Amino acid sequence: MSDPIHVLVPYAASQHPGCQHALQTLSLPHLDWLLRHLQRTGSDTFDEDHPAMPHERALARALGLPGDGVQAPWAAWQVQRQTQATDAQAWAFVTPCHWQVGTDHITLLDPQALALDEAASRALLDIVAPWLQSDGIALTYDQPTRWLASGALLAHLATPSLERAQGSDVRGWLQHQAQANGRHNAQAQAAQTWQRLHSELQMLLYTHPFNDTRSAQGLLPVNAFWVHGAGRLDTAPQPRAVQVQDNLRASALRQDWAAWASAWAALDAGPLAQLHAQVARGASAQLTLCGLHSALTWHTSQRSLRHKFSSFFRPQRFVDVREEL
Repeated sequence: MSDPIHVLVPYAASQHPGCQHALQTLSLPHLDWLLRHLQRTGSDTFDEDHPAMPHERALARALGLPGDGVQAPWAAWQVQRQTQATDAQAWAFVTPCHWQVGTDHITLLDPQALALDEAASRALLDIVAPWLQSDGIALTYDQPTRWLASGALLAHLATPSLERAQGSDVRGWLQHQAQANGRHNAQAQAAQTWQRLHSELQMLLYTHPFNDTRSAQGLLPVNAFWVHGAGRLDTAPQPRAVQVQDNLRASALRQDWAAWASAWAALDAGPLAQLHAQVARGASAQLTLCGLHSALTWHTSQRSLRHKFSSFFRPQRFVDVREEL
């Protein structure tokens, strides 16, 4: 029997007033049909200081990754997907970034704001890689704003996800990370080593010609790095098909709620209309809607006559569940 169709939608709703206003006139007929005909199976709700976003936790569980999204080894999972082989090494993502320093905060800006192209990213990697190699961390290029790192240190390094930390004051995340890692000797040692390396890299780049050239071009300097998705994946999880519909992310992060509503309408008319048709034909399906605080899941099931009767009088629609996200 094939796995159920699983559609996962990040940034499905927000408590921001602009989002709530946009939802007042947003019509999503296919989503409403699915919510009426699928059965709610559970929710996942955490505080804002949780190191992973709701959609990251939901996707980790759906893919069968260890760590329940808290310390899911995303980099190791990607390497295994690319090589089609189990790799016992510990891996992590390293993202060059810019920390904007204010009087009372240090904000991690969107890495895309650096406007790094492949040539600049590779040049930066050549500067940074020898420094990390002395502590047993090897860097390889993956994409302009993300490198792959491997090394024993990364097996025990627990960090908040990039998406969770982006746009917020990193001081709180660094303190939270230190407290969490301090409860485990191996994690504490890994965190201390990375903090030392990160401080050394910041000093290296502070007066480096690489950043002088960027400043002369009106570009932001690279003054920090974020390590995320660290860990080891000893056993490859069973392949599972999850359709992550990421259409809402960019507009939600910009808080452009008019564009977000348009993206929702397109998502409803496209992928969710297809899911509606498949469920109507009897296909097994699962739908996960994720906000900033929670992830809610529905799936096909044999519903009792009593449940069908009650749902006829109290149909569930998106407007009824958005406050939970």
